[in-house]
Amino acid sequence: MMTRRVLLQSLAASTLLLGATALKATNEKEFGKRKPTGSLKGTEFYLTIEETIVNVTGDYSVATTVNQMLPGPTLYWKEGDTVTIHVTNKLPVSTSIHWHGIILPYKMDGVPDISYDGIASGETFTYKFQVNQSGTFWYHSHTGFQEQSGVNGAIVIEPKKPDPFEYDSEYVVSLTDWSDEKPESIYRKLKIHSDYYNFNKRTVGNFFEEVKTEGLSEAIKTRKMWNEMRMSNRDFSDVSGYTYTFLMNGRTPQEDWRALFKKGDKVRLRFINQSAMTFFDVRIPGLKLTIVAADGNPVKPVVVDEFRIGVAEAYDVIVEPDNDAYCIFAQSLDRFGYAAGTLATESNAKAARPQMDKLQPLSMVDMGMGNSMDMDGVKEESMNTHHNIMPMPEKPKIPITKLPIKWGVGTAMRAVNPRYRLDDPGAGLRNNGRKVLTYADLKNFYSTASEPMPDREIVLHLTGNMERYMWSINGISYADSLPLKFYYGERVRVTFINDTMASFITHKK
Repeated sequence: MMTRRVLLQSLAASTLLLGATALKATNEKEFGKRKPTGSLKGTEFYLTIEETIVNVTGDYSVATTVNQMLPGPTLYWKEGDTVTIHVTNKLPVSTSIHWHGIILPYKMDGVPDISYDGIASGETFTYKFQVNQSGTFWYHSHTGFQEQSGVNGAIVIEPKKPDPFEYDSEYVVSLTDWSDEKPESIYRKLKIHSDYYNFNKRTVGNFFEEVKTEGLSEAIKTRKMWNEMRMSNRDFSDVSGYTYTFLMNGRTPQEDWRALFKKGDKVRLRFINQSAMTFFDVRIPGLKLTIVAADGNPVKPVVVDEFRIGVAEAYDVIVEPDNDAYCIFAQSLDRFGYAAGTLATESNAKAARPQMDKLQPLSMVDMGMGNSMDMDGVKEESMNTHHNIMPMPEKPKIPITKLPIKWGVGTAMRAVNPRYRLDDPGAGLRNNGRKVLTYADLKNFYSTASEPMPDREIVLHLTGNMERYMWSINGISYADSLPLKFYYGERVRVTFINDTMASFITHKK
């Protein structure tokens, strides 16, 4: 229930926004101008989470910021150091900061109701832990929709020993999705109509195009199949560029974030997808990208033209530019917009933007359905024409812990024949004339051949109902779930099967 204090503070925030609009004519240049994202170094840090008036799109709105920055400041740590971070909450509600991918004591993990109670309004919480790893990571709120409204930032950890690759300079490239709408409003619209923001729906014109390429009978059959499943083969992103503005280090494509280099230098770009909902396809036209790390872990170098980066993922890329200016181009998965910046020798240079790729419709394969599928009891052969799907590789026999699956209204989809797709670049990237990174390309830089086999395996199904915008694991909501039991000292393999059309990022501590 809303307390009197929270109500008054919420009214104060609304009044602040109205005041910002009134001041627009008198103080256009200064009011609503957010601080540029900066960096903090050392072993002790002070972070303040508060509401800040920002002007990202040309209209004023309220962001939830860290040190009044959007995104928050980049934190630089050193492997082996003990860091102390004081987080003060100036919001009218509780908040939190979770250190994504960081190995630390669970009480410092920053997930409310799991590792601690969160940070109450007006209070300061101090995180303190030893840094036991190195690489590119990020932090974000685990409270409500605060991650969407701005509480996120990058973490760069310097290793004790030199990295197994060389470079001359480096930059963090944070990708985010911003909306002037309140996140609660976005979520409400999705619950009412899950494709509210989807403007890539099939039209009559699309049907006649399908008739030309597939023939009338096959086009009708395909359309009938998707209709019976109550799904669309153009359902790429739950929230699109209709409400999102895609940012690179907090800057719009028009503001043009810039990174400078000297010709002949090797430049390390630390890409982090800090967005709430958006997958990006990243390339730098005219440059090869050498992938040297994934989610903070060094990998054997892979040279590509393009890579897809999901929500919460991080890739370290080395490029060797020899021209004056290049565009760092990150188009959204649904091809509704992009984030962009310039890599150049001069601070006033601006590289030309490439055209966004044409949208490629989804197939049954993209729904994770392999060669057959079961949707509310309806089975159909999949349209496996886009690429060669490999069966799952055989794994050594180990005990499997079977968990109950609750089939019902919250599990409207079921993958009855899941396939190994780590070698698939993904929808919209197949056969595009560029070398695209796949998960199968990523090999640990350090051999894991001597690592022991798991003692047992747990299989979890990611389940949901697209129409009702309901999500669960094994058909069980978080509120009704029971904890998974691990035993101290055992080695466990956890296998996730995505039964839905949605994309997920799983994160384990």
